[in-house]
Amino acid sequence: MKSSPRVGTVGELQFIVEPEHVIDFAGDGMPAVLSTPRLIGLLERTARQALVPFLEADERSVGSEIELRHMAPTPLGQRVTCTARVVSTEDGAVTFQVEARDQHELIARGLHKRAIIRVDSFNRRVQRKAN
Repeated sequence: MKSSPRVGTVGELQFIVEPEHVIDFAGDGMPAVLSTPRLIGLLERTARQALVPFLEADERSVGSEIELRHMAPTPLGQRVTCTARVVSTEDGAVTFQVEARDQHELIARGLHKRAIIRVDSFNRRVQRKAN
């Protein structure tokens, strides 16, 4: 890393809940709402983007752990704001407190850890498994 992000560094991402973000079992009275797997992916993206300025050209961050409580439904068309705030950095990993809010309330909160990897080393590891 060029430098470690300071505790308190924040990333933010906003999106509108579209059909590709909702549960796949909507219908028969079940409303189309934001799915937990899609929300997790967007929270991870928020944290990943927050780290980009701190990485060397040959480094990336990969998700290694997530603990999330998805507390409230969000329907189609609602704006969601995801935030990822650095709470610790140690041994090549960065831990974030992540949150998501829709236009009405807090909808999710948890912790997310990202490992810093070197692309070449990571590729070699993947190739060993693929062969």
